[in-house]
Amino acid sequence: MAIELKMPALSPTMEEGTLAKWLVKEGDSVTSGDLLAEIETDKATMEFEAVDEGVVSKILVAEGTEGVKVGSVIALIGSDASDVASGANAPAAAPTPAATPAPAPTPVPIATPAPAPIAPATSVASGARIKASPLAKRIAATRGVDLASLSGSGPNGRIIKADVEAAGSATAAVPLAPAATAAPIAASAAPVTAASAIPDFGIPHEDIKLSNMRKTIAKRLTQSMVEAPHIYLSVDVQLDALLKLRGELNTGLADRGVKLSVNDMLIKALALALEAVPQCNVSFGGDVLRQYHRSDISVAVSIPGGLITPIITDAASKSLSKISTEMAELAERAKAGKLQPHEYQGGTASISNMGMMGIKHFTAVINPPQAMILAVGAGEKRPYVVDDALAVATVMTVTGSFDHRAIDGADGAQLIKIFKQLVEKPMGLVA
Repeated sequence: MAIELKMPALSPTMEEGTLAKWLVKEGDSVTSGDLLAEIETDKATMEFEAVDEGVVSKILVAEGTEGVKVGSVIALIGSDASDVASGANAPAAAPTPAATPAPAPTPVPIATPAPAPIAPATSVASGARIKASPLAKRIAATRGVDLASLSGSGPNGRIIKADVEAAGSATAAVPLAPAATAAPIAASAAPVTAASAIPDFGIPHEDIKLSNMRKTIAKRLTQSMVEAPHIYLSVDVQLDALLKLRGELNTGLADRGVKLSVNDMLIKALALALEAVPQCNVSFGGDVLRQYHRSDISVAVSIPGGLITPIITDAASKSLSKISTEMAELAERAKAGKLQPHEYQGGTASISNMGMMGIKHFTAVINPPQAMILAVGAGEKRPYVVDDALAVATVMTVTGSFDHRAIDGADGAQLIKIFKQLVEKPMGLVA
């Protein structure tokens, strides 16, 4: 009897993935532990191992197929070679939602603007409350979509963001009938195509399909900016003492093949600051506040197609050389798409350093469910007051972004203050 090989959940949050490459073909014998395929998740490409032994009798999902739902049958494994022939007659897997073209949206006419209020659609009883998410309501107000005309696809018929956006795309191509006192709409106003929410203004272009990683980045950062009220706290930090110590340490570590970066030392400083101000080492959970007892620092790393945040676990207790070695290994595997989920999922706070790109100052978006992220700018020579006298010093600007639901401004300020002290008197990083 054939064994169904199903799309695995390679991380706790994975719902679908791309079957990037088959490493076996029909008729191949496999045993437990053999590599069967490469699966692309939202952050990495991971290898899928066989659990059972047998013969690959039928491959049901072709390599390169996107949007394969977790639990979908992707292949059949028979007990012996005789199952290959029978497997050839197996029904093909049903197309995944991503492979099925979406039906064209039905145009919905937009009522002519008038001073009088618009009557609700007949599908909603007069006076009945329209069930819609706060985000859906804001988008509807911005795009002029009448919520009463929509059917919700959320729980219990609740109108969600996707419902409003679909209606907005469908109606954007329908010109508004101007009121008598309104200025006429330009005849050159561009319609929005069904395939994109971006107006086509006749500019030469191409539409690039979003990768799973880019979709996840867009979803999570939009969620962060909509749900988490950000508060930003900035401070200038003198780097001269840290740079001097780094040079001395690297001289001593040269024979071990370790070279500390400024970022390695800043990771340690942030971890120690979180230990000193545990009120900032938290996550907001609606009706609970999760207090972490360890500082796991997520470090933003730019990779082809997006961004990933490998984690230095328990960074406060690790030596600078250990942090440096781990960070180099994680960054290398991140750029090769080989990180395991536990190496980039989690973390209690993040650090993003754009100083090497010459950026002086920026604010970063919090990485949910974390409640803070530190944005690090470039160190540069500036006029600076040292011991009550004007001097030239190497200074960088750092900005903490804090989720104000979970972290008060005073606590955030205390964290930034201790971080500054650790950097300006860096012997605390090696004590």
